[in-house]
Amino acid sequence: MTNIQLFGALADPTRQSLFERLRQGPASVNQLTEAVDVSQSAVSQHLRVLREADLVQVQKLGNRRLYSLNPQGLSVLRQYVESLWDDVLGSFQQAAIEQSQQEGR
Repeated sequence: MTNIQLFGALADPTRQSLFERLRQGPASVNQLTEAVDVSQSAVSQHLRVLREADLVQVQKLGNRRLYSLNPQGLSVLRQYVESLWDDVLGSFQQAAIEQSQQEGR
């Protein structure tokens, strides 16, 4: 799973809504269907995309399935976002050094 695929999974507004609902805690497909304005079948398809991106996990409890956020997948996403931030800070540091050197001339 590439980082682009992670963001692609979250690019859809319905998947964003499902993701945000799951931030509140585990939920069944029925509970998630109530949270968004799409059919149960569509919710299941969106959950499949989120599962394939490792952002969501499913736990079978009898005949129910509870969906929750996947800490491991979120860790990968977080590391990627933090690496972007590190790149930004590194670029800022380099620009500050270059400007300081230009002013010191």
